[in-house]
Amino acid sequence: MPTLLVIHITALAALLPAAILPWRWQTERPDLVYWSVLAVAVAGPVAATLAQLGDGWSRGLGLALWLSISTSAAAFLFAAIFLPQAWRLAPLLLPYLVALGVLATIWSLGHPGGDASGLRPDAWLLVHIAISVATYALATLAAVAAAAVFLQERSLKRKQPSSLTRRLPSVADGERLQVNLLAAAETVLGLGILTGLALAWAEGQGLPFDHKTLLSLLAFAVIAVLLFLQARTGLRGQRSGRLVLVSYLLLTLAYPGVKFVTDVLIG
Repeated sequence: MPTLLVIHITALAALLPAAILPWRWQTERPDLVYWSVLAVAVAGPVAATLAQLGDGWSRGLGLALWLSISTSAAAFLFAAIFLPQAWRLAPLLLPYLVALGVLATIWSLGHPGGDASGLRPDAWLLVHIAISVATYALATLAAVAAAAVFLQERSLKRKQPSSLTRRLPSVADGERLQVNLLAAAETVLGLGILTGLALAWAEGQGLPFDHKTLLSLLAFAVIAVLLFLQARTGLRGQRSGRLVLVSYLLLTLAYPGVKFVTDVLIG
């Protein structure tokens, strides 16, 4: 218990500076301090996740949340490097990841080792898991970009910019980020569905009709429709953002949501 507590507290401590720093920015571009703090925010959760995987794979909610936090933080670091203005999503994303970290800590400490299977997944299963968590990370960033657009549009309509909206991407930049991240999430989600079907076929199970598969397929369809509408009709703004959040909700129900049902409602 003490070791587990130290792991979680250390990971949370690594996230906190990155969640606080955006509120102290006075510059128009990220500096060395920003990148250093963000790198620590990635390293802390990743280390905590790897430490929990030391005794084998766990199917519980706690590890699922830490995996989501780790991959979302890592995906954000890459997005901040390669996508213009993506770094401005930090005021929304990092506090959200801290909240998830608190929830993961509370849950894991309440169920220390209770859901560890001790199993070592084979290579194909590891690939499928990696694709699944990458999909959820990209969808998380897309949902945050959609939330940023929503807040910016509301502040523009009210003509009352806030300290938060001044730090977020502009509406145009937020919509561009949303489209790029959604397209990436759709591509990776498609690969995840294919690898899941391949695993089921290899095990002689045929097409699985479980909640995770059905919710993932539905999310894939929603994102495909949204990308089509954005390309053909120029759908943007709050209507587009609502569909992004719907797809994110479906993926949340498919991944950590299934873990919650397994751990709490069934287990």
